[in-house]
Amino acid sequence: MERDGPYERRSAHARRESGTARDRAAARAGIGLPAGERGRYCIPMAAVLLWLILLFLCWPLALLALLLWPLVWLLTLPFRLVGIAVEGVFGLLRALILLPARVLSGRL
Repeated sequence: MERDGPYERRSAHARRESGTARDRAAARAGIGLPAGERGRYCIPMAAVLLWLILLFLCWPLALLALLLWPLVWLLTLPFRLVGIAVEGVFGLLRALILLPARVLSGRL
């Protein structure tokens, strides 16, 4: 994915590891990232901004949300683990179903 030239396209990890301040700033801003990687940086920032707006409008509710967030996270953790396991099972089934086609096409 790395290219030479003024418009290099590198992954966010490669930019962070490169060490220059410009590359680290571009990685934080999501510049040059695919759409899927951009959301990883934008969603937490939006959550913080929404919480700050809530803090300004109704500070008791914002503090309550801040205190209850770890409890909500702990309650949803089993569902996330089940989701990861189900995704793994579906990935295994997909690989098993597509294995004959990969063997016949020679792309193993």
